Amino acid sequence: METITHNLVGIIIQILCFRFLIFPWNLIGTIFFAFISHIFVDGIAIITYHTPDAQKGDKFWLVWHYIIYGVSLLSIIIFIIPYWLGMIFANIIDIWDWLILRPIQKRIRKKNPESKWGEKYYLHRTVDWVRDKLFFWLPVRNYKKSGIMIEIFIIIALSIILGFLGPSLFIT
Repeated sequence: METITHNLVGIIIQILCFRFLIFPWNLIGTIFFAFISHIFVDGIAIITYHTPDAQKGDKFWLVWHYIIYGVSLLSIIIFIIPYWLGMIFANIIDIWDWLILRPIQKRIRKKNPESKWGEKYYLHRTVDWVRDKLFFWLPVRNYKKSGIMIEIFIIIALSIILGFLGPSLFIT
């Protein structure tokens, strides 16, 4: 799923952990559950419009991603100060796979195109395993543009839950 979805889940997890657990369990719980949430949230991403590769020639894909990147950035700006821990760990798998490993692998493949360096270190392999074992029954809608409606629904539902939890935009 997109960064906004992971951010909202991470924020909700951090609020709940800090509300119901005492120190240091609130920190440990936030880190653990936010990390695990990424696996399950990405596991169900097959029901949304979530192409595994960029579709830069498709105007619909471009507009959708401009919107979703903008909303994701807005969520980071609004919530990063009080909820950085939940947000970072809800996105840590993407940070590791997309921002660290893939650029390194791209450089290595320029010199050696047959290189399989780094493939065993991708954390999304765990997501794929969970999806195959737990979510095999979900319809695959990765390339169906109507799948954005499902992601929009998920984002709205998470936002409503967040509203009920009464997030503080200040460190308390």
